[in-house]
Amino acid sequence: MKEGETKVVNSTPLIDLTEDLKECAKNVYNLNLADSDLKVFGKFDSNLLTGSIKVRPAVHIIHDAIITGKLKSGQTIIEATSGNFGIALGHLSELGLNIVALVSRKLQEGVFEELRNENIRIMDLDMDICPAPGMKDNPNLLAAKATAANIRSQLTELGFEPEIFDKASSEIQSLLASQDIINLAKFLAKIYGCFCPEQYDNELNIDVHRTVTAAEIDQQLHEKGNSLADFSIVCTFGTGGTSGGLSRYLSEKYGKKSLHVVFPLKNQDVAGIRTKDKASGLKLYEPEIYAGQHEVDFEQAKPLLKFFVNKGHDIGESSALALYAVMQIANFGGGGKFVIIIADGIQKYKKNLEAMSKKQNRTQVSLQEAVSNVGDYDRVIWIHTQYTPREEGIEIIAKSLGVDKSKISVPKARTVEQLLATQQIPEELSEALQGSKGKSLLVCMAGNTSLMAVKVLAGKGIVTESLNGGISELPQAKGRQIPELIKIATE
Repeated sequence: MKEGETKVVNSTPLIDLTEDLKECAKNVYNLNLADSDLKVFGKFDSNLLTGSIKVRPAVHIIHDAIITGKLKSGQTIIEATSGNFGIALGHLSELGLNIVALVSRKLQEGVFEELRNENIRIMDLDMDICPAPGMKDNPNLLAAKATAANIRSQLTELGFEPEIFDKASSEIQSLLASQDIINLAKFLAKIYGCFCPEQYDNELNIDVHRTVTAAEIDQQLHEKGNSLADFSIVCTFGTGGTSGGLSRYLSEKYGKKSLHVVFPLKNQDVAGIRTKDKASGLKLYEPEIYAGQHEVDFEQAKPLLKFFVNKGHDIGESSALALYAVMQIANFGGGGKFVIIIADGIQKYKKNLEAMSKKQNRTQVSLQEAVSNVGDYDRVIWIHTQYTPREEGIEIIAKSLGVDKSKISVPKARTVEQLLATQQIPEELSEALQGSKGKSLLVCMAGNTSLMAVKVLAGKGIVTESLNGGISELPQAKGRQIPELIKIATE
């Protein structure tokens, strides 16, 4: 630290994750990062009192509101939240604050449990979306009217006067029609004389990460003999406060852009964070100050989440996405130095992780199950050590599953033989699987070879399923001579 600089105390841990990430890359994803020039630290804000990074802006905003008189004794706080900020406010309720959380999507059960444990009064809007700044197109007036009636009922149960709501019902319905939950929270706070922290618009959300979080990371790296000047910081996007504050610190102190923001793919639901399209309407989304933006498939990151949790690391879904992004960056770029923001821990998502593990442990599916969930597969792979399907066989597989023929891959028989003999993934098959964004369905003659392949791949952390009965059990194949559908592989 330079003379005159303030030393941060009680920092959350900065833990070296390099070797664990390399091990995960090798054992789970068949990627060799052993010789890469890679250094990865995790900033474990999951160790904070509320179990998430959101307690930082929550305390900063509420403290400012109290000392400036914006929040007065006995005044109720109303805020829209997807979980962690509401949980953080709930801890502050011990100061005598009354909290009403507008929950604007169907949260995971563990998140709801923690919100209830903090004695927060919850208003469930029954909308399966993140708190949003508003949709410009296709407002749903009929649904808005029904939701408004539901909100009125819940407010009345919480002791708010329904007459005040009725006078403003047209404005409320308009906000609901455009799914503008962020401004709905502000509007309800205004008409009922409550305080809204406005986490999605509040510059204090940025300020706390610029002055505290970034300073902690800088100091901790210095104590470990490193310099933040040589590192990139990687985080996911929730409100934009973390990315904005860290970016400003890096720019002000080191004169560079080195903050990378990670998003899940469009329409993927990752707890507490946004897809890129849902971030673009937010005030604190500032892509011009980021070094990079990365859209990452959460399905591919799930095995990493399980690996790190089993290693004893307290990381949540968003942190797994950020770690997976860094692994891919390192794989294609030959290494790098990174600090990853571990924004929250696994506790709230344990049931999700257990369900994920059960789903991943399922190895064999019936034709009916495969057809019902065909959207889960982005590739169908023929697996056999001796035979390959003829053109007619490929057509029968495609028609039976309801997919296009182009979706079916046929690796060479010797590639499959190598997979089963060595228990290692050959390059040809590795390329096919890595090109797959989601799960693959393996098909063979009668289901035995594909089932063996599934088990080998599962040991590498790759989720695939075997079609029970193989091609011989497909309705269009029954009564046909198998040689009409398959041939002996000659290469």
